Amino acid sequence: MAEKIEQTIGIIGAGSMGAAIARGLVVSGTAAPERVLVANPSKGKLEPLAELGIKTFTKNDKLLAQDPDVVVLAVKPQILPGVLAEHTEGMSDRLVISIAAGVSMVSLEAALRGSRVVRAMPNLPVQVLSGATAVCPGSRATEKDLALALAVFSALGSAVVLREDQLDAEGAVVGCGPAYVALLVDDLTRVGVERGLPAAACRELVLSTMRGAAEQLLASGEHPRAYMEKVTSPGGTTAAGLRAMESGMFEVACAGVDAALRRTRELSEAAGTTDTTDN
Repeated sequence: MAEKIEQTIGIIGAGSMGAAIARGLVVSGTAAPERVLVANPSKGKLEPLAELGIKTFTKNDKLLAQDPDVVVLAVKPQILPGVLAEHTEGMSDRLVISIAAGVSMVSLEAALRGSRVVRAMPNLPVQVLSGATAVCPGSRATEKDLALALAVFSALGSAVVLREDQLDAEGAVVGCGPAYVALLVDDLTRVGVERGLPAAACRELVLSTMRGAAEQLLASGEHPRAYMEKVTSPGGTTAAGLRAMESGMFEVACAGVDAALRRTRELSEAAGTTDTTDN
C-alpha cells in the first residue's frame, strides 16, 4: 500500500496527467479528498474530480490562496512560463513539482527562486495506478521534499530517483513506452490475423498475455531473461521464435529510443529550455 500523505497537494492543470494524479491520490487512499486541490479553467474537467470530494477551482490564484503544502505543475511546457510568471509569489516557500517535459531544473529554479523544486516525469499508465515516474530533486529540495514527491508518484505506480541528465533517456524509454507496448500488441495481433486468428479474439488474448507477463515479472522480481527461460523449452517453438525476433527487436528498440531522444532535444532547443550546463 502506498504511503499515506497528510500534506495538502495542490495541482495546477486537470488534463490527462493532472487529473490522473489527483484521482490516483484519492482512489488509492494515499490522500484524503479534502487534501487534494485542483485548478483548471474548464469546469467540465473539474466536475469528475469534484464528485470524488476533491476541492476544485477555476483560477490558479484561488487554489494557491488555500496555502497547499505542495504545488504540482501539470500544464503543458508551452503554458508553463506564463503560469510561473503569474504565480511565482504564490508558490514561494513551498515544494513545487513540475511534470513539464523538457523544462530544465535551471529554468525552473531561476523562475521559482523562493521555492524548492522537484522535476517528475510520469507516463500515461498513472491513469490506472500502474505508471512509471522518474523523480529528480533540485538544488534547494530537501530529503523530506524528495520523500514526499516519491510518495505522491508511488501512489500512481512505480517511482524512482534519477539525475536530471538521465531524464531525457527515461522519457524516450519509459515515457514513450506505453505506445511502444501498444505497437507490439498491434503487430502481434496483425500477425495472428494473417495466420488465421479472429482479430478481436487475438487482440484480447495478446493483451491478456501482456498483462499476465507484466504482473508475473513484477510479483517475482525476476530478470526478464530468467522469465524467458521459464517459458522456453530447449529446441521448442518459443526458442525458435525468440531466436528469429531478438536481434531485430533490439535494433528497432534502439532506433525508436534514439529518434525520440533526438526529437526531445529539438523540442527543448526550440523552446529555449535546454540546460547547457555540465552535469
